[in-house]
Amino acid sequence: MRAAAPAPRPAPAAAPTPRSLAKADRREALLAAAASLFARSGFNGASIEDLGTAAGVSGPAVYRHFSGKQAVLAALLVGASEDLVAGGRAVAGAHPDAAAALAALVRFHVDFALSNPDVIRVQDRDLDSLAEADRHRVRALQRAYVELWVQVLGRVHPGVDTALLRIRAHATFGLINSTPHSATAGASPATVRALLEQMALTALTPA
Repeated sequence: MRAAAPAPRPAPAAAPTPRSLAKADRREALLAAAASLFARSGFNGASIEDLGTAAGVSGPAVYRHFSGKQAVLAALLVGASEDLVAGGRAVAGAHPDAAAALAALVRFHVDFALSNPDVIRVQDRDLDSLAEADRHRVRALQRAYVELWVQVLGRVHPGVDTALLRIRAHATFGLINSTPHSATAGASPATVRALLEQMALTALTPA
């Protein structure tokens, strides 16, 4: 009996072209402009024309990348939640030691909050403006991110009720996420970062 022929190898992914790279860059520029615009004016207070102006393109040019303003908001908020879950899993998985994993998660979330204050503001205010399916997707990703923290906290605090660990995680997010909006202008980013990490770890680790 003849051996079965080996399965064909998948074709290598095509290398990105200058045009595809430029399109990706323009899409990212539109999302960055949308975060700033929606944070300042609110989702309902901004138009596609406003978004195009903020990104340095015409309003109709936005439709080359997104089907409409709802799609921009979905890409912004779903994308941020996906990045948090994927990044958090990678960070936690890279540290077998529970205390080190928790410290790495804190650093990761502080970095996200300080780098994306507009996205956090938009999510706090405009999450309900998402289409239902996108809103459910964001909520599911948020729950997955919280449970990732709960799993790590459970290793740091063995025997502590899961509900209490979940409260700790949410309280930590509140501390970290709110500070980029309220930190004084005189504090350097490095000072704010170090203070947030210290406060979060003090609240999360055993005395």
